[in-house]
Amino acid sequence: MGSNVGEFSKVYTSDPEKLERQVSALLEVLAHICGSDKLVLKAGKLEALGLLKSQNLEDKVIALQRIVFEDPTLDELPEGKDIDTIITEIENEVAEILARREVEERLERRVAQRMQQKHEEYVREVKMQMIKEDSVPDNAHTLKKYAELEKLERRKLSKSALELIRPNKLSQVIGQDRAIRSLLSKLASPFPQHVILYGPPGVGKTTVARLVLEEARKLKFTPFDKTAKFVEVDGTTLRWDPREVTNPLLGSVHDPIYQGAKRDLAESGIPEPKLGLVTEAHGGVLFIDEIGDMDPILLNKLLKVLEDKRVYFDSSYYDPTDPNVPKYIKKLFETGAPADFILIGATTRDPSMINPALRSRMAEVYFEPLTCAHIVQIVKEAASRMKIRLDSEVPEIISDYTIEGRKAVAILADAIGLALYEAGGERKRPKVTKDHVMEVIRSARMSPQILVKAEDRTEVGRILGLGVSDFVGSVIEIEAIAFPAREAGKGMIRFNDTAGTMAKDSVFNAASVLRQVTGKDLADYDVHVNVIGGGLIDGPSAGAAVAIAILSAVTERPIRQDVAITGEISIRGKVKGVGGIIEKIYGARQAGVKTVIIPRDNAMDSPPDLRGINVVTVEHIEEIFPYVFEDERPFSISAS
Repeated sequence: MGSNVGEFSKVYTSDPEKLERQVSALLEVLAHICGSDKLVLKAGKLEALGLLKSQNLEDKVIALQRIVFEDPTLDELPEGKDIDTIITEIENEVAEILARREVEERLERRVAQRMQQKHEEYVREVKMQMIKEDSVPDNAHTLKKYAELEKLERRKLSKSALELIRPNKLSQVIGQDRAIRSLLSKLASPFPQHVILYGPPGVGKTTVARLVLEEARKLKFTPFDKTAKFVEVDGTTLRWDPREVTNPLLGSVHDPIYQGAKRDLAESGIPEPKLGLVTEAHGGVLFIDEIGDMDPILLNKLLKVLEDKRVYFDSSYYDPTDPNVPKYIKKLFETGAPADFILIGATTRDPSMINPALRSRMAEVYFEPLTCAHIVQIVKEAASRMKIRLDSEVPEIISDYTIEGRKAVAILADAIGLALYEAGGERKRPKVTKDHVMEVIRSARMSPQILVKAEDRTEVGRILGLGVSDFVGSVIEIEAIAFPAREAGKGMIRFNDTAGTMAKDSVFNAASVLRQVTGKDLADYDVHVNVIGGGLIDGPSAGAAVAIAILSAVTERPIRQDVAITGEISIRGKVKGVGGIIEKIYGARQAGVKTVIIPRDNAMDSPPDLRGINVVTVEHIEEIFPYVFEDERPFSISAS
């Protein structure tokens, strides 16, 4: 091989003699590692033996390369100036070989020592392992299935947008400052209370409950330690099993004859209690979402657990005298399992629809509906966390179509996907435009959240009322029209067929008020009262608004369209208190209403920090007139 080496200029960066000594030293080290005989054999297999015998330094370097890197194809003669670098690479590889050799030898010594010290124990373990292997039911087919499962476990999608923007501290929760403080006072206390959280969907009830527990765990004066769990379950999925065989909430007993019992216990005829979520939550919080939809029987069972702070098990198969019953099973049957936890329930239902026995045992915290400004803030925060650019009008558009934080993020995520698709998958920050958002909204066939908006004008017979459903307030259009009856005293009154009896009664109360204020008899008119959109009005809260609409229609006085009214009307013209004031005020503000008129009985229900809306309290219907009628002339009163 050395004879095939051509002549070239020998330009060395180091002393040639020094390089010769380095090469010789490396050969000696290799001989020490492999042994002289094995080194010669290895050099022969790699066609490096002739190069080793060469007098040329370059040939010896090539030989070292082939031996160390075990590559017989290396035949490019190194330039003199590159020999330093090549020898350094060889030295590093030899050092790596020596390091591995040292580790292997050390491990071999340790294994030998361990084998000698624990010989009998090791043999016994090997025998047991061989027995287990012989009894394993696995075969080629089952092992293949197992490998497929393991492969699936390694395949994961990226986090969802909701997971990415979910608040990880209370300061990141938007629009719920009062609810957070209220829940903190009840949970982060030496004497924590069970709590029901009321509020519309998508406002952060679950997130706040989880974060409040984290705060409580940090405080020394609370009973929660650092290991306190937050156990979450959906109340709509929980059902009472009359057989008491399956009950994930309270726990159940796997009797020997039922599927699920352990083989060794089943063969001995021993029932085994299975602990439920109430025990898993012991020392922490059990969070039940949509608690208002729970099975009534299961809910009553849960109330019993709250009182006892334990859950008990029973089975006709349990024999306390059976010596084969394990201690833990005997203890569970005789003393039950601990279940001392704090219950937090969340619901979108009205408090009147919640089990009274449950409400009596729990404090109540109300989450407020999100405003358009809150939705705008949520969208901007989500875009910032996801590193997405937005057109300035995008947050406002999304806020027009939802008041749920989750829904707002979902719309934004869809728009981001559309923007990325249009960009062809290029790795850059996409920009979400108005067109992207509108395409998502149109494809989902979404309607604006606020269908009725206040206007700076007046109109005869049309008034804005206020309603609330699932803790979401909204503006309701109520209109009335009146014509003189064809025959005096035989006029007709028509109201929506969908209206409840209490709402229809408000029309007749309005007739009494009309006669008191104007002296006119509603029986002399054909009156039609209509709720635009065919909305269901069931309750007295629209009474004052209906009375004003009829009064306007009969007297032909225009009503301001930037004012909204809620309140029950009595036959004497009194405006009585109603429910849902906070939600109604927020709904009015979102619709652009400038003034909201509420009963004086509800004065304390008005939020103290309102901005952008004027709240007026009244006691009698005549107090409403200056706010709704621009015509300040008094109503003429004639003898009936």
